[in-house]
Amino acid sequence: MDTLSYKTVSLNSATVEKNWVIVDADSKVLGRVSSEVAKIIRGKNKASYTPHVDCGDNVIVINADKVRLTGKKWNDKQYVRHTGFPGGQRFETPLEVKAKSSTLLVERAVKGMLPKNRLGSKLFKNLYVYAGADHPHAAQQPKEVKL
Repeated sequence: MDTLSYKTVSLNSATVEKNWVIVDADSKVLGRVSSEVAKIIRGKNKASYTPHVDCGDNVIVINADKVRLTGKKWNDKQYVRHTGFPGGQRFETPLEVKAKSSTLLVERAVKGMLPKNRLGSKLFKNLYVYAGADHPHAAQQPKEVKL
């Protein structure tokens, strides 16, 4: 009896091939860009995807300050956090978050789409967000991805 030649290939940290990808968020909707970036960081766009391994690419997001929100979300949407003290619940709108740092909106959206465990924390370190069109990763020769 012959054995099947089909074997499931499972990657590990030594056999993963990581690339650098650049995404332009200029006039793109925040959630749509973030979901695509999260897929690339997780590695779900590759045929060799392995759920428990960091097999995704390093992603550079440029023009994060020009990202869009649809409808009245700039004023109506609220981000909730808690200081840890009694009565410490704090609310912020996307306009207030963007006033602090325009990269926080994209970082927060992508982080919410990654796993909530040690792997998710490791994957989040593969994201680099910049407000303008300039980035210091030219030496990695990133490939541009159209979304």
